[in-house]
Amino acid sequence: MDQSAKNSKTHAVCLTATAALPTRFGVFKAQSFIGQHARHGGQDVVVFALSMGEVADDCMVRLHSECLTGDVMGSLRCDCGQQLAASLNMIAQEKRGLLLYLLGHEGRGIGLSDKLKAYVLQDQGMNTLQANCALGHAGDERNYDAAIAVLHDFGLKSIRLLTNNPEKIEALELSGIRITARLPLWLEENPHNATYLETKRDLMGHLR
Repeated sequence: MDQSAKNSKTHAVCLTATAALPTRFGVFKAQSFIGQHARHGGQDVVVFALSMGEVADDCMVRLHSECLTGDVMGSLRCDCGQQLAASLNMIAQEKRGLLLYLLGHEGRGIGLSDKLKAYVLQDQGMNTLQANCALGHAGDERNYDAAIAVLHDFGLKSIRLLTNNPEKIEALELSGIRITARLPLWLEENPHNATYLETKRDLMGHLR
């Protein structure tokens, strides 16, 4: 499915809670947003927002897909944990910005169990796209509707986006949010994620 179809209809979200969250990068405002979407069978979709300073047009924004293995367990098979830390640090350095943590995006949207099954296939020689497809999924099943709804809820019309992923740029621009700058997040690779990063660059068009 092309990205325009995947993001053709933004749905409403509701702010459910707000609290201060002190981190090693500084103190952020933490907010949870919940909504529903037909793609998830009408189930709740949750976005966890971390903001610092004034969230207004042209602020720094990161849409970060949930990755338990990388973000929490420190897995070296991906660069997700590094990108999360780098994004929070960049926002903290500027003292202004927003990170949206997108739950339900584990393994490019295939879920934790199938993500681990995909790892087995990758160890047998498949790349991440081939492994996802071999398990009956699309190469990337993520959807950014909830994130877009939250950005609209914040009143953002233009942002500086922390990303290497052209699909995120396309999804936001299709929603009417202008990307005034694209801030890259290429970090040092290691022997465990070199092939994965190569796949993202060469087969998925991730920017350098």
